[in-house]
Amino acid sequence: MGTCLLCETHDSAGGYLCLGCTRATVVRLECLPDLYAGLQQFLAPSAAVAQGRSGTGGPAPLPVREETLDLRGPGGMVGVVEDHLSAVRQERGMGQLLPVGSVEARLKSAVSELLANMPWIAVSWPEAGTFAGEIRELTRSARSVIAPHDPVERGIRLGKCPAVDESGTICGAILTYRRGEQVVTCPWCTCSFPPATWAGLKEFIDHDARNAA
Repeated sequence: MGTCLLCETHDSAGGYLCLGCTRATVVRLECLPDLYAGLQQFLAPSAAVAQGRSGTGGPAPLPVREETLDLRGPGGMVGVVEDHLSAVRQERGMGQLLPVGSVEARLKSAVSELLANMPWIAVSWPEAGTFAGEIRELTRSARSVIAPHDPVERGIRLGKCPAVDESGTICGAILTYRRGEQVVTCPWCTCSFPPATWAGLKEFIDHDARNAA
């Protein structure tokens, strides 16, 4: 018996990350290369920023958006991912790799190796919670640039997805409802729950929560 270091819920498997947070972290890792590529078009400053010197007589604005440059630079997304990979390799007694290639190529390579190590990370690495939290923040930061939205529209956390696969395993990913959505869709197993099922869905979630407790 243990507690997930990310969501702080009970984990019957006794690992450092529960099944739902493990799956969510895998999805976030898989998204990082695409998010990195998507940030390219947001390097240019907003059209609302005046060209040349500022209207108050101050210095001219930077020719790129700083927050986007920070994410795409050597110390941004790739730096965070490579630092965690280095820690994993050290903990597992593996030699360190010398980063080569473009920032984008390095990011893809580091993400690929971290994905390969996720089973060990979730079960055996005491730093799994910090790692998963920083990967979550990376994806949030990138998405806030690519698809900004009002913080109040982040949605309502419903609970863990009760869908069961062919092997009898419960999905466990976090379901979120956002205003205006016609269906609630699981971000991991893609199971959809239309409004007619929401009452039953809540019963399933509450039942699983009671069992976990």
